[in-house]
Amino acid sequence: MTCLSTMLQRIEGSPTNAMTDRATALREAGRDIISLSVGEPDFATPPHVIEAAKAAMDAGATKYTPVTGTMALKKAAVLHFQRDLGIATDTDHVIVTVGGKQAIFEALMATVSEGDEVIVPSPWWVSYPQMVRFAGGRVVPLRTHAKDNFRFDAADVEALIGPRTQWLMLNSPGNPTGAVYPADMLLRIADVLRRHPQVLVLSDDIYAPLNFTDGPHATLANLCPDLANRILTVSGVSKSHAMTGFRIGLASGPKWLIQAMEVLQSNSTGNPAAVSQAAAVAALEGPQDFLADWRESFRRRRDLVVAGINAIPGLSTPVPDGAFYVFVDATPLMGRFGGDDNKLALHLLEHGVAVVSASAFGGRDGFRISFATSEAQLTEALSRIKAALA
Repeated sequence: MTCLSTMLQRIEGSPTNAMTDRATALREAGRDIISLSVGEPDFATPPHVIEAAKAAMDAGATKYTPVTGTMALKKAAVLHFQRDLGIATDTDHVIVTVGGKQAIFEALMATVSEGDEVIVPSPWWVSYPQMVRFAGGRVVPLRTHAKDNFRFDAADVEALIGPRTQWLMLNSPGNPTGAVYPADMLLRIADVLRRHPQVLVLSDDIYAPLNFTDGPHATLANLCPDLANRILTVSGVSKSHAMTGFRIGLASGPKWLIQAMEVLQSNSTGNPAAVSQAAAVAALEGPQDFLADWRESFRRRRDLVVAGINAIPGLSTPVPDGAFYVFVDATPLMGRFGGDDNKLALHLLEHGVAVVSASAFGGRDGFRISFATSEAQLTEALSRIKAALA
């Protein structure tokens, strides 16, 4: 329609949500569909979190809260950033948002002007480039490859930095590839950033608890406190505590940026839901021991899917180091689908498995699988994929 704004015409709806919605519609119509398209843990929200939400409602915590979150949750967020990510912060440098996605959106809207450039490693999470374009910025793709476990090195990013570069996006563990950046790689990237002081860094650490490497999770704000005034670290409880529907994101960064994000939030959503905030306090301050069991379950599922995919002729994938995704290369089979991996994804959907095409993530010739479902479902899905491509 001609009445749509120029800003809205720059972007499209999320293809991951579109595929998930399509799979849901087919299931509701009676089709047997296994959905491997959604990035959502299949575990139940921990009982102590549910109880905290009920108690908050019973106590009347159903009114407005401060725009940037309750003091109780901001203090719990400070605990989380320090305990789990090693980032020293305080409540003045923290904002609570309606999911991690809102934190990223607000940061970009607050800082990106028409023509500014944002370096985004690809394959990327689908919303990163859409947000940049909505703000009027230009996406500068930083290509990564399976042979490098979908990681870039310092020289790769320095080659793309120009006078209009505003942000570098980091996502570790990453969606859609599961890539994890170890400390030594991040330190080399930090050396580049010191030579280019105009570049801000958005470190999306939402999948930090799902790190399958032997070492601790590494993040730039912890490794390089001298760069703290240029780094926004985004986290939350959606993936770590199976609280996707609660819509709580957390961000820690320089005070000037947090205040700018507050201006946007005060004029858009206002505060996150009061009950959800109370539940998030319980999630962050309560027991964390269940995470080890969840992580081990995801590791077993990862190994099952990687072995199954690599046993199917024409498909291959590296072993992801984190998150709950496998990024599959199907190049040898693409001639059957006219070189269009969207057609490949639709073909698999017709055979009862919902995946998302690689091109939706800035990749090509393949698809992403989410292994955030049971081993039985994954085994059946792999059997269907093999049969569909036989």
